Amino acid sequence: MIFFKTEEEIELLRLSNQLVSKTHAEIVSMILPGVKTKSIDKRAEEFIRDHGGQPGFLGYHGFPATLCISVNEAVVHGIPNDYELREGDIISVDCGVYMNGFHGDSAYTFGVGEISELAKKLLRVTKESLYKGIEAAIAGNRVGDIGYAVQTHAEAAGFSVVRDLVGHGVGRQLHEKPDVPNFGSRGRGSKLQAGMTIAIEPMINAGVKEVTQDKDGWTIITKDRMPSAHFEHSIAIQNGKALILSNFEIIEEKLKKMNIYV
Repeated sequence: MIFFKTEEEIELLRLSNQLVSKTHAEIVSMILPGVKTKSIDKRAEEFIRDHGGQPGFLGYHGFPATLCISVNEAVVHGIPNDYELREGDIISVDCGVYMNGFHGDSAYTFGVGEISELAKKLLRVTKESLYKGIEAAIAGNRVGDIGYAVQTHAEAAGFSVVRDLVGHGVGRQLHEKPDVPNFGSRGRGSKLQAGMTIAIEPMINAGVKEVTQDKDGWTIITKDRMPSAHFEHSIAIQNGKALILSNFEIIEEKLKKMNIYV
């Protein structure tokens, strides 16, 4: 079942997503060589709780952390641990917040120090793909229009789109219907209607699209061990341009202040 949201519920969703984005901005100063990923996770949990939210991922189906932190060839669902960030790494940080009865969900991929030209292109194209998908996310279109927009942009740049994981509805539950693949055909799939709230999250690989699961039972890794990037916004479908509920601007403002690649 697809749950449609009132304007008041969409505003509550926006507040949850704004806290997600503020959490991303808070941990930007820790995206440095030598910092352990579990230290970043600890700070994120403190920040979320200090601002009236609860970590949306912690304990979800048994997930043991506040953030999913996925480094280099890890696509998504990486578990924060004792790994120390290194110059040239790229790390996907996926964050969820539960507040006022609604979930916020957004992801951003960061570069650690100076990153390769391939990594820069991968991050740029993945983020562009997200916004291409959002442009297609208007009432009257279908889920396939979003996937088609993401896929065509990513593949035109020479990258591949993960098929095994998809975006999703978001609201009172972290994962609701409909599924929102990052690939597909125009005019196919669930019809988009005003009041739907979804998370669009391209997961784009520098190499092959195939992935595998790490022995930890959570982390998804590219089959060829080439790097992967992940960007995600939660949005509300409207009659016309979608309303983006999460916020990259506050993240990128902090990145620019620290002279970190955006």
